[in-house]
Parts: sequence; structure tokens; C-alpha cells
Amino acid sequence: MTATPELKEKFWKALADSPYLFLQLDSAPDNAVPMTAQLDKDANSAIWFFTTKDHCLANGGPSTATFAGKGHEMFARFKGNLTEETSRERFEDLWSKPVEAWFPGGKDDPNLLMLRMDLGQAEIWNSDLGFVDNVKMLMGFDTREEGREEHTETTL
Repeated sequence: MTATPELKEKFWKALADSPYLFLQLDSAPDNAVPMTAQLDKDANSAIWFFTTKDHCLANGGPSTATFAGKGHEMFARFKGNLTEETSRERFEDLWSKPVEAWFPGGKDDPNLLMLRMDLGQAEIWNSDLGFVDNVKMLMGFDTREEGREEHTETTL
């Protein structure tokens, strides 16, 4: 069994490796959209997103993100609250060439908006059960218990 702190650490590594997720406002769950999470190496209770002031997420509020890691070895669903990030220092730290590619108006585009998601409750699943359990599964053996041991409900 993987302990909750280890699963959280694996989650943060997987998100850094593939920062793409679906994000929705809880008040409008049908409007889930793919977004790229911007991570700060020192922050483990918030993530950021660049968007526009006319985007469906712009009003912020309670939100839910759904994540699948690059190799489908890590899954997570987490809640949080989206608010406008007003720190110019944070903005500058997270601005990058890939972000610039999505926002050709540049850093000073009046429609550009940076959102911060302060994280709350989360569920994390590690589907990398290891060699032995994967072989057992391929041979038709029941590995549900091993899978349950790679799941946690926690606060990010």
C-alpha cells in the first residue's frame, strides 16, 4: 500500500510531467474545458491558469479539476476555488514561451487573465500497480484489493 504522502508526491510529479487537465466551475459542470496548469515548484496547495477575461472560467468560484497522467498511471480529481491572481511577480514567474504561444497579444493584452486555484479536497489513484500485480491481472487474477490500496482521499 502506498501511503497518502507518497501518493500526493507522485501526483505532483505526474502533474508537472503532464500539466493538462479538465477544469470546470462547479456551477457550470457542462462547461469543463482542457487547461494547462502552471505550477510553482514551491507551491503545493495552488495551481495557476492563464486564460482570458471573456472565458467561461473567468468569473471563478468553486471548481473541480480532473487529471489523467501521461502514462495513465496516475489519476486525480480535486476541488478548489478559482480567483484572479493579482501578483505581478507570480505572473512573471509563470509566463513562458508556451504560454505566449496561446496569447499572441503578449503579457500586456488587456483581455489576459491569470487565475489561481486554491486547492482543497482531492482523490488520487495510482494505477501503476507494479510488475507482479500487472502480471496477476494479465493472468486473470483479482487485483481489486491492490488497486484499492493505491487510492486516497486527502487535502492538497
